[in-house]
Amino acid sequence: MPFFDSLPEDARPGSVFRKYPDVFDPWVKMSQAVMNGPSALSPGERELIATYVVGLAKCDYAYVAHAATTYAWGVQEGLCEAILDDPDTAPIEEKLRPLLAFVRKLTLTPSEMEQADADAVFAAGWDESALHDAIMLTARMSFMNRLVEGYGFT
Repeated sequence: MPFFDSLPEDARPGSVFRKYPDVFDPWVKMSQAVMNGPSALSPGERELIATYVVGLAKCDYAYVAHAATTYAWGVQEGLCEAILDDPDTAPIEEKLRPLLAFVRKLTLTPSEMEQADADAVFAAGWDESALHDAIMLTARMSFMNRLVEGYGFT
């Protein structure tokens, strides 16, 4: 049940989007571009990053939905949980490790980001476009975490 009496008991983020279309119509358009537009990251990789961000934030509401979507894109079942448990030993491509380390740091300690974090991503073979997309995914999911938790969605 949301914290706001003006929202129905079964309110979801879309309920807020519809209530404030002047703010959220552009947000929805941007979100679609980030999640589904052209990218150096595959749809499965984008969902994996999204799931990782909400998992790090312990936002169960978003984690359940995004983990299911990640697996629907063909990502190995249980990989989301394995990355959260220990990203250093999770069975992922080596190329993903520095990208996920960047996302983790940006999510948990954003003020500590430094050039070396980006350089590790580039050294693994990712280009600026891929890192931009990972940053956008992290920012989008961090925003959604705050919206979901702030409105009391469960």
